[in-house]
Amino acid sequence: LAGLTAAQQRQVAARFVQRVFPLSNDVRIKAALDVAGRAGITDAELAGAAQAANSARVESFTQCGREADWGAQAGHFVAKAAVACVKPADKGDNLAWDAAMQARLARTCQTVADGTGTDNREAEAQYRILEAFLNS
Repeated sequence: LAGLTAAQQRQVAARFVQRVFPLSNDVRIKAALDVAGRAGITDAELAGAAQAANSARVESFTQCGREADWGAQAGHFVAKAAVACVKPADKGDNLAWDAAMQARLARTCQTVADGTGTDNREAEAQYRILEAFLNS
């Protein structure tokens, strides 16, 4: 992942997050993923998507509440992953890695909410997504 350009990292990150998007279904996150997944996006498009995704992240955090609502927590991590897709890339950032970790946390919360435990295959799915991206 570190060898990819910021634009390529955004595209891979968007693919990682699309896999867990159903845990949120926030239209602002969907819009951010659509922007991040496109080649040749403008800084203005990224800024708008980042602002919307961050608003979704903040709102999802407040929805988690005091009680441990694992489903809401999963949605929050999806929003955080979406923010990673569209945030400005600083030197040394790895947008795809950040999105991958948040997506894994989202999936873990979902499995806890479903009562199926914390063993999930999100990391393996992410490796397959990355391999498909690199081969395309």
